[in-house]
Amino acid sequence: MLYSVGKPREGAMATRVVLADDHVLFAQAVAQLLAQRYDVVDVVGDGRALQASARKHKPDVIVADITMPYMSGLDSVRSLLKDPHVPKVVFLTMHVDVELARECFNSGGAAFVTKDSNFDELVVAIDAVMANRRYVAPGVAAGLMQVSKDISSGEADQLTPRQREILQLLAEGKTMKEIASITNLSTRTIEWHKYRMMKLLGVGRSAELIQHAVRMKLVS
Repeated sequence: MLYSVGKPREGAMATRVVLADDHVLFAQAVAQLLAQRYDVVDVVGDGRALQASARKHKPDVIVADITMPYMSGLDSVRSLLKDPHVPKVVFLTMHVDVELARECFNSGGAAFVTKDSNFDELVVAIDAVMANRRYVAPGVAAGLMQVSKDISSGEADQLTPRQREILQLLAEGKTMKEIASITNLSTRTIEWHKYRMMKLLGVGRSAELIQHAVRMKLVS
């Protein structure tokens, strides 16, 4: 846990929440507000920690950022879908992007809320997913943001989950040795995956590969 949060006030709902966001001050503020209404069981700052926390605490709801270190919120949630206990997922993001919202729902999310929303909207989203409904931020649902044209809808699907993980770590500036240590793979395997990604995405330089990671929202 990044820091401790208070218990819900007396009579609060029993909904158990794990919050994942790498911006500590923002996460702390959101966690304190959520704790007035829900049981915030953990607050983490990266996608790998989110996986571990969800498997440990088995929350009812995950509120997750999309772009986080080590593993994106999208890839973390995709992995959790394979587990016996699958929580509801509310993606909370700074990206007001219709195509990204669609990818969030395809990845197992039940709600898409933007960080420029007021706190009440996040509560509405959490309550909606607990009632087995979906929720989309009005600005996205109304199509106020033009859909990005610079990335094909199938680009992300060309890569395996492992390749997306390695691509994100490369884009974060990790060395081959560091990535091998994080993923428990050999450096030769990491290099092979890098070669395969460059071939699949049709790029010839590492810089072009990193540009794909940015467009796929794996890094900022």
